[in-house]
Amino acid sequence: MCNNYNTIEQQGQVPIKAWTKGVPFEDAAIAQLNNIAQMSLVHSHIAVMPDVHMGKGATIGSVIPSVDAVIPAAVGVDIGCGMVATKTTLTASQLPDNLAAIRHAFEAAVPHGRTGRGRGARDRGAWHNIPDVVAGEWQKLEKRFEKICAKHPAIKNSNHVNHLGTMGTGNHFLELCLDENNAVWIMLHSGSRGVGNRIGTYFIELAKKEMERHQINLPDMDLAYLKEGSEYFDDYVEAVEWAQDFAAKNREIMMFNAIKALKKQIPIAFETAELAVNCHHNYISREHHFGKDCFVTRKGAVRAQNGEMGIIPGSMGARSFIVRGLGNPDSFNSCSHGAGRVMSRTKAKKVFNIQDQIAATQGVECRKDAAVIDEIPHAYKDIEKVMAAQQDLVEVVHTLKQIVCVKG
Repeated sequence: MCNNYNTIEQQGQVPIKAWTKGVPFEDAAIAQLNNIAQMSLVHSHIAVMPDVHMGKGATIGSVIPSVDAVIPAAVGVDIGCGMVATKTTLTASQLPDNLAAIRHAFEAAVPHGRTGRGRGARDRGAWHNIPDVVAGEWQKLEKRFEKICAKHPAIKNSNHVNHLGTMGTGNHFLELCLDENNAVWIMLHSGSRGVGNRIGTYFIELAKKEMERHQINLPDMDLAYLKEGSEYFDDYVEAVEWAQDFAAKNREIMMFNAIKALKKQIPIAFETAELAVNCHHNYISREHHFGKDCFVTRKGAVRAQNGEMGIIPGSMGARSFIVRGLGNPDSFNSCSHGAGRVMSRTKAKKVFNIQDQIAATQGVECRKDAAVIDEIPHAYKDIEKVMAAQQDLVEVVHTLKQIVCVKG
């Protein structure tokens, strides 16, 4: 296999291999990666995906193998965030000319948007009457959750069952897409919502306290870690694996409700394939690489073992890709999780206006207002260049173009 990575000049204990040929790679992200590379817990090297950009603590678009320890902030607070996509038997010609009714049906079927602020504020992104399908799936998760909360009561007071089957906000979305053969797909992006945020935030603070207690100096306190055998290590791994299961189930429920909503809008009977993919891109996994068992933290990266299916979405108005992994060992069998931002949300809102958003999302039935300017395609890297930089990591199976997009 011909490798396509650059090796960053080594400043830490391990090399940094970056699949970034032809795409922007900010100096701040390189500096952040060098901080991680200085840590003795990192095994072999760090792999960097072409959608790389600076994150909190650990760099988004990075794959970090660690031995006998995990870094909670490297996983982040949107634990188990990821994608799901399914193909339908519908074709473009069977859809109505005006797709607004489908967008509104999706918006009604899947709670989305921001959590209410202040006492008595209504959380429009949560269930207020728990549907039967959500209640039934929560029962399968609840016993393990109660076990975690028995040891860490602070986690219990979080949005859990009322966020199961909901999308959230930011770059989370629900889309109707067409592939290269004009087949209709449904695709969505979300994670573990409020409860995952609570778990992540809680253990990040515990890890920092562990560092202080043992007087361990770090290049960045957000790289605080929990060592195997320490007081909170097993509890964190248990909680994170539960949150990842919650996130996967969250996406399954949303997909179920989106399919049901689409069937009410289309007079033609149609079927859906088995879930094409349901993959995380913010998570930890127990794997074996370069002679050692390790915890692989993928922060904004998808596992791409040989033959494994994944999803790499573009921004609003851009193409997305259903891919098959090539099992490149140097990337720890990984690929990018999307296009990756080149501009902060704050800067995007200052630089672009509603007319720019309308022009950039031409042909897509979506909101075109000031609240979603931060998600304008110009705030992201060119997805075509991102895909070209990782040809040795994945092969494209389907190319999707969204025609309906629901954002939080």
